[in-house]
Amino acid sequence: MPLRYLVTFLLITLILNVKAQSAQEGVLFFVDDNPVYTSEFLRVYNKNLDLVQDESQKDVDEYLTLFTNYKLKLKEARALGFHEKPSYKRELASYKKQLTKSFMTDAKVTDAMVEEAYERISYDVKAAHILVKVDANASAKDTLIAYNNILKLRNRTLNEGFEVVRKEVHNGQTVFGESLGYFSGFRMVYKFETAAFNTNVGEISKPFRTRFGYHIVHVLDKRKSRGERTVAHIMVAEKKVGALAEKPEVRIQDIYKKINQGEDFDVLAKQFSDDKSSASKGGVLKPFSSGQLGSQEFEDVAFGLKKVNDVSEPFKTKYGWHIAKLIAKKPIPEFKAIRPELEEKVKRDDRSKLIDEALYASLKTKYNIKKGQPALDYFESILNDDYYKRVWKLPGDFSENKPLVKIGKKQFLYKDFGHYLLKTQRIGVQRTSIRLIVLSRYDDFLNYHLIKYQEDNLETENEEFAHIINEYRDGLLLFDLMEKTIWNAAKTDSIGIQDFYKVHKSKYILPQRIDAIVASSSKQKILKKVAKLLDQGMALDQIKRLVNSKDKVEVMFTSGIMDAEHQALPKSFQFKKGISKIYNHNGAFVIVQVKDVLQKTNQTLEEAKGIVISDYQTFKEENWLKDLGNKYKIKINQEALNKIKNQIKK
Repeated sequence: MPLRYLVTFLLITLILNVKAQSAQEGVLFFVDDNPVYTSEFLRVYNKNLDLVQDESQKDVDEYLTLFTNYKLKLKEARALGFHEKPSYKRELASYKKQLTKSFMTDAKVTDAMVEEAYERISYDVKAAHILVKVDANASAKDTLIAYNNILKLRNRTLNEGFEVVRKEVHNGQTVFGESLGYFSGFRMVYKFETAAFNTNVGEISKPFRTRFGYHIVHVLDKRKSRGERTVAHIMVAEKKVGALAEKPEVRIQDIYKKINQGEDFDVLAKQFSDDKSSASKGGVLKPFSSGQLGSQEFEDVAFGLKKVNDVSEPFKTKYGWHIAKLIAKKPIPEFKAIRPELEEKVKRDDRSKLIDEALYASLKTKYNIKKGQPALDYFESILNDDYYKRVWKLPGDFSENKPLVKIGKKQFLYKDFGHYLLKTQRIGVQRTSIRLIVLSRYDDFLNYHLIKYQEDNLETENEEFAHIINEYRDGLLLFDLMEKTIWNAAKTDSIGIQDFYKVHKSKYILPQRIDAIVASSSKQKILKKVAKLLDQGMALDQIKRLVNSKDKVEVMFTSGIMDAEHQALPKSFQFKKGISKIYNHNGAFVIVQVKDVLQKTNQTLEEAKGIVISDYQTFKEENWLKDLGNKYKIKINQEALNKIKNQIKK
């Protein structure tokens, strides 16, 4: 067949194949000649449906606009060669490596380990232990000596008492005798944790080995976990902006006195707490368990509160001064809720070794790897004492091209394992039989290549993995493109930003504000007295000394520049100079002395720069997308779109 006819035939075949695929999968739209399939659109739409906050984006047409814009940007990124950048390739490879780990596990074994971990975090164990140190790679002789020593110590503890022996033998070098207090799951190495949880209270475990040496553990107590707490707090920050300049420890003590006077905790939190995220909720924080907070001091106080509605004394953390109130107590979260977190911990813990062993076994089954390896007799015959000295070499007549083992479609030869033996002799090995060395090295060789083959082929063997990688691949391209084309360009385009600000200057306005003092009290008559004193021009410190006593706080002040949304101001408050009437606000009474009213004014470019740059970026992106729409033509398959709408309605 002439060459020109052959080329024509191949082109026709290719076009027919593309059309067949399009018909089979359903093309939703084209970006120029690149098809985008309905299956991809539906998968992304359904995946993100629950995450979308803007209701308009749940509309198929609105979401399709977002999706086509997304594809336009990706088309441009590839046209500009962003996918060829070395930094892009490195980051994608790094992510792929990390993601692969999460897919390379045996699900059944992982499930069992996660369930066991949940059981263990549900309890705390109080224990002490004795450790005879011995290196993980110690010789058989040294290992036996360490084991015999721990066995003798265990016999002594049974006769003389654990604490007596523990204190006597501890030297901090070769033998450690330590009281460990209470601990839960994941606080110790897995083998130690297992021994502690499997030993009854009051008993001493049999000797067991970890990477540190041989242990015995004495279990003193087991208790249910402390679980979860919900607390409310009032916080006075160390550095306050726009409020009365007084020492935070003085202010927190004044608030504490008001609580003891019977005033509502949540009302005081709304008025005075500097934790803006919780103040409007009466100081209530999200529930937390041990180790979840960034402050051990706060956690200790919170778990120290015994009864619901108990209130702590003022205490200090790195964030400032606090008063805490116990709202609710809850045991360890339900297994289903905490399972993802536990699974991540299991995969990072010593438990992962058991999961790895299960994975090796499943991959051997998957790729039909037979038990036993006759070729190892040959390698045993060519290995000698030079291997211990790390100077061993392959013999001159080495049978390098003989088949060794086949994993999937990849055939490994004698030379592959031979070179692995050469390379790994640098690691060194304890003197043992040549046979054991060959068996150990072959297991390591086989396991490594089983994992590597599975990793290399995961994208073609696992659909979910392929989807995630593709999304990340596109996401990286999109980020690089947006950073270079829009974000960085907008930040550095000073002339463009100035011109944009001039055109939209009326949009950037500071609201009307007041320079004011807000006095708060639980009693109206107190505020009437305070109003007179303020009107007389008396200083705030003097008013406090006159109205408050050593044991009772009747009034508190907040001062500074405030807008209408400030938490201290009543919603109906009118901005005008002078002393206001008494308002009922947040469960207390307040008066406001307005020293000055600051009128609404335009922000300068410098004052509004952050939001101006953000708006300018949006402006640039909208115009850029119009240009991309002209550069790359979008052709929607209306029939396919209608099918999607009907499918979603059902």
